[in-house]
Amino acid sequence: MSRKGLTTRGRLLSIGLDTLSTVGLAGVTLGNLATTARMSKSGLFAHFSSKEQLQLDLLDEMVRVADKNVVAPAMAAPKGLPRLTALVTNWLGWSRRAGLRGGCPVAAAIFELDDLSGVVRDRVSELDARWRSLLASLVTESVDCGHLTETVDVEQFVWELFGIYLSHHASSRFIRDPKAEIRAHTAFSSLIQRAGARCE
Repeated sequence: MSRKGLTTRGRLLSIGLDTLSTVGLAGVTLGNLATTARMSKSGLFAHFSSKEQLQLDLLDEMVRVADKNVVAPAMAAPKGLPRLTALVTNWLGWSRRAGLRGGCPVAAAIFELDDLSGVVRDRVSELDARWRSLLASLVTESVDCGHLTETVDVEQFVWELFGIYLSHHASSRFIRDPKAEIRAHTAFSSLIQRAGARCE
């Protein structure tokens, strides 16, 4: 693909991801992306062969943006609980800090696609599993570093951590609770204290 083509595709992915964060997967179509980007629908086919491919590519773009804004900075923190805490801090409300108008596309997609099937749902499921695996590895690392007790049930810890994240997402995006961030951090602090936190 030419440099111009790459630039155009990058712009389309940026516009599309912002749209995805506000209207969800069902609201992202070649037609509305073409309108927003001010180009012909046929011109989009040079970059995305179908609505389904567009959705898959936007999910991949979301991963790239989330890695840059959430994962990479957290990995610079010391191993163990400091790194886990940095990741959770970056994760809460990450879409806003990444410049998106809406919320986390995967958090929304979990509910949007729960009763559906297909490759887009499969991709979201894959991303969800990959994220849970990362969280589990950081919890395990925290145990290995002596920052959490050896008796921690890692799967239960991650399950509760997801509950905190989804509650924060609903409270901040739907209820628009100004205390959502504080409540989420309070819940996380309680979770790690119950897990025998020895440093923060």
